[in-house]
Amino acid sequence: MLRSCAMRLRTLGATPARRPEATRRLFSSEEVVCKDYALPNPSWTKDLRLLFDQFMKKCEDGSWKRLPSYRQNPPQALQEFQTHFVDSKFKKEEQMSKAQQFTRSLEEGLGFEYAMFYNKAEKRIVCLFQGGLHLQGMPGFVHGGAIATIIDITAGMCAFSEGIVMTANLNIDYKKPIPLLSVVVVNSQLQKIEGRKLFVSCTIQSTDEKTLHTQATALFIKLDPDKPLT
Repeated sequence: MLRSCAMRLRTLGATPARRPEATRRLFSSEEVVCKDYALPNPSWTKDLRLLFDQFMKKCEDGSWKRLPSYRQNPPQALQEFQTHFVDSKFKKEEQMSKAQQFTRSLEEGLGFEYAMFYNKAEKRIVCLFQGGLHLQGMPGFVHGGAIATIIDITAGMCAFSEGIVMTANLNIDYKKPIPLLSVVVVNSQLQKIEGRKLFVSCTIQSTDEKTLHTQATALFIKLDPDKPLT
């Protein structure tokens, strides 16, 4: 299932280029003038706010970095992504300008509420996730597809630290259902790199780490700027 992890540019506001270090504004201090949806809003529960504050304190010494999250791609990032990776006939610019990041397309509190933190030394992403009422599968619980989505974007961010990537494979073991509006911790780790292949592991646990909700492994492929996607 070749699902686009490349559109994580939405979150990063990154500018694709041949040099990976120049592509990811997410991992730099460069400002992007857009609303950042990875900040507290009235829908966040006390548990989510508490965890967010704890990780913000970890950011003070520079070991962790909070990652911003936007609803739409900055125009320049979108244009340069298409220039490097997509045939010009693929989509018209006016069409793509209306596209929104899937996980940010619902009203605040109803869908995906999350904040991500990146540890460069550990090659790890931690996502604090609260599933809203419009993510329901079985009554009272988060839909398995929504869980797969939050795993995909969290694991993808680990891989994205190495370059622009797409999801090639995602294997998920659902252990315990996740109640709606509960807060869980999605922990993703870059395990190894083999050429353009990046292997990532991921778990979802309760905030007290006593309950393992989900385990997953993922394979991402680093894109080649000389080979358009279409």
